Amino acid sequence: MTIRLRPHHLLCILTYVGKGYSPAFTANYDRIAERIGGGEDIEIVTGPDDICTPLMDEPEPHCLRESVVERDANAAREIGTLLGTRITEGTTLILSPQTLRNLRRAFAEGQTRAACTGCNWADLCDGIAGNGFRGARL
Repeated sequence: MTIRLRPHHLLCILTYVGKGYSPAFTANYDRIAERIGGGEDIEIVTGPDDICTPLMDEPEPHCLRESVVERDANAAREIGTLLGTRITEGTTLILSPQTLRNLRRAFAEGQTRAACTGCNWADLCDGIAGNGFRGARL
């Protein structure tokens, strides 16, 4: 099976430590992190993805906001530059241990952080990256 992720979630997954919007959200995210850690393919999608699923029943899901679309564009550009490939809808990735190390190094060094501007979780992620990604589920 393939995990569907929007581009900015490629950054979020780097610092995910089990905190989220609701118990259903974190339970879903835990399963996704486990699947990615197990080597499952990731397909890049436009718009809400497998991580967004528990939030889509809300009256106004933030997953549909223009600011989130901008985060995706910034993440796709910076991650694509880092990986030397274009990140677009339909791109398939596997986060190998080496790719994960490269993504985390770039994240910690601020090379892939344009997508994080204005995010409510940025301070948490800064702390996790600054602490060597200790406690990250992936």
